[in-house]
Amino acid sequence: MNRPKFYVYLPIVFALVLILGILIGSTFSTKNPNGAMAIDGNNQYSKIDQIIKYIEDQYVDTIKTKDLVDNTIVSLLSTLDPHSSYISADELTASNEPLQGNFEGIGVEFNIVDDTIRVISAIQGGPSEAVGVQAGDKIIKVDGKVVAGVKITNKKVMENLKGKGGTKVKVSIMRRGKGKLLDFTITRGTIPIYSIDVAYMVSPKIGYIKISRFGATTYDEYMQAFEKLQSKGMQELIIDLRGNGGGFLNTAVDIADEFLGDGKEIVYTIGKARPRKDYKATKKGDFENGKLTVLIDDGSASASEILAGALQDNDRATIIGRRSFGKGLVQEQSEFSDGSAIRLTIARYYTPTGRCIQKSYAAGVDAYYEEENNRFAKGELENADSIKISDSLKFTTPAGKVVYGGGGIVPDIFVALDTSGRSLYLTEVLYTGLVNDFAFEYSDKERQNLKGYKTIENFNRSFVITPAIIDEFVKYAEKNKIKRNEKEIVHSESILKNQLKALIARNIFNGEGFYQVIQSQDNVLKKAVELLK
Repeated sequence: MNRPKFYVYLPIVFALVLILGILIGSTFSTKNPNGAMAIDGNNQYSKIDQIIKYIEDQYVDTIKTKDLVDNTIVSLLSTLDPHSSYISADELTASNEPLQGNFEGIGVEFNIVDDTIRVISAIQGGPSEAVGVQAGDKIIKVDGKVVAGVKITNKKVMENLKGKGGTKVKVSIMRRGKGKLLDFTITRGTIPIYSIDVAYMVSPKIGYIKISRFGATTYDEYMQAFEKLQSKGMQELIIDLRGNGGGFLNTAVDIADEFLGDGKEIVYTIGKARPRKDYKATKKGDFENGKLTVLIDDGSASASEILAGALQDNDRATIIGRRSFGKGLVQEQSEFSDGSAIRLTIARYYTPTGRCIQKSYAAGVDAYYEEENNRFAKGELENADSIKISDSLKFTTPAGKVVYGGGGIVPDIFVALDTSGRSLYLTEVLYTGLVNDFAFEYSDKERQNLKGYKTIENFNRSFVITPAIIDEFVKYAEKNKIKRNEKEIVHSESILKNQLKALIARNIFNGEGFYQVIQSQDNVLKKAVELLK
């Protein structure tokens, strides 16, 4: 058979097709025939980059790549443990401020009442106090823009009033008894954020210090508070760590050092890539021998547990309250050039007896945080026998006391959650903020009369929440859609009176006033005082 002449050229054609195929393949190696991406699965580190680029190019809608990257990192870290996290550049400054101990702004403590910014107090020594802003003032305008009656939020307030030190902001204020708005031009400055909520003498010999977090300034604040109480004759001390979610490990170590003798173990850390690091007490302690108690609850976590664990394991203090949260992981913060950061868990910490008090997170992040609510459901907050910890996590202190790891610090003396006097009515008025709002309104209206109480002690002893005030509050709650329930009001009257009185004291005497009033119904603090006496 005679073949067509073009057969002679077939080898050349095949060669050209092969070359063209190689060229096309090298140019479009990330796509298959229908346009989808063919990911190079052998390069694990570039897989995420390839996917994000593919989404950016081919996704049906326009997306913000920055948000996609941020969300990807958040999801990635959340699979590791509950405390490894990503913080965007927008959030980083705000998240660091409480631990750094300051921020830049005008220096007012405020509340939003009836959609209006109400000044609770002008921070002492701050820019607002310097120009004459007072407690009770209503901020109506900021730089000429109305901020009252516009559904203002805490976030919006901060956006309007915070700012770089040295910048100016004009606020227009309505003040009781004045017929027109008062204008103030305030130069923003550095405002301290205190981590010692209060320090006072609960009896002639017993001092009380409440620490809300462990930040950069906490040790210095603690020493000032300690020296103040010591000058008043303090011989025994109560440290309150309830609700303290932690902070800097080194700060907790410095405070523990004040109570422990030279060379005593405070805490040690170990990680896969981090060798064991021991933190031990030095010779500097100013209260190494006086009687000491520490108050904890399920809101005490991380650095709080380091302090409580060190004092418990060294037989230095009696721990009172309810089981702590159970966070024994150490995070390290690394910042990116765009201002964002990650906090990666790099080690576990261990108390002096060798216990890791980190609770399990094997069931996932949601179950991890839900465990707190489960404690209530299982009756743990009301009955110490409901605390279930394996005997394999049992440790012994030098004095022979048994302590446990694997799920928080178990107190030496358990104090049950007091549920007497509780009612649905009380829950509604407390959690809707109505008790707080009414106390502020009452304090503002009666400010001149209340100033007649020159000291907290005088106020606590003489001021009484009368039936008329209770009735006024109930009517206030009714206006805010909380129905009157006489039976429940009578049942919860003692708590309601104490809350109102404490919040009124706070508006007149700040935090110290609140705590000195509220302690009359604080069973955990009462137990500590009883033990020390």
